Amino acid sequence: MVKEKGRNVIATNRKARHNYAILDTFEAGIALLGTEVKSLREGKASLADAFATVDDGEIWLRAVHIPEYGSGSWTNHAPRRNRKLLLHRREIDNLIGKIRDGNLTLVPLSLYFNDGKVKVELALARGKQAHDKRQDIARRTAQREVEREMGRRVKGM
Repeated sequence: MVKEKGRNVIATNRKARHNYAILDTFEAGIALLGTEVKSLREGKASLADAFATVDDGEIWLRAVHIPEYGSGSWTNHAPRRNRKLLLHRREIDNLIGKIRDGNLTLVPLSLYFNDGKVKVELALARGKQAHDKRQDIARRTAQREVEREMGRRVKGM
């Protein structure tokens, strides 16, 4: 777990910013079972293929892998079960409207503890195409070169 600005980050979705253009972010709580929280406290989780969907006016987090708790008994949870996200009705309605209007999706960016409660940073995103990804990579490398050259000039090389 990584400590970042008063929150303990459990897992991040590193491919999300590469595959999607992030338009807006939200913080949501998650309805979890006890063994899931214990497994998360051990720092075990994966957001690799995770996404969120809207079903009957509720938002569900799907394909998040939280492994079974090692010291758990027969009451252990299913590792890839669907988990309900906890948002205000106003936020849910706003998200539903944006998803239906545009070609947008909900992608989890990170999973973390905030004041002892598990939260997920959820992004409203649009999928990138191959040429968009190439442009982003070219822009980053150009920016890196500019920063290197500025560093050299400051040092007097």
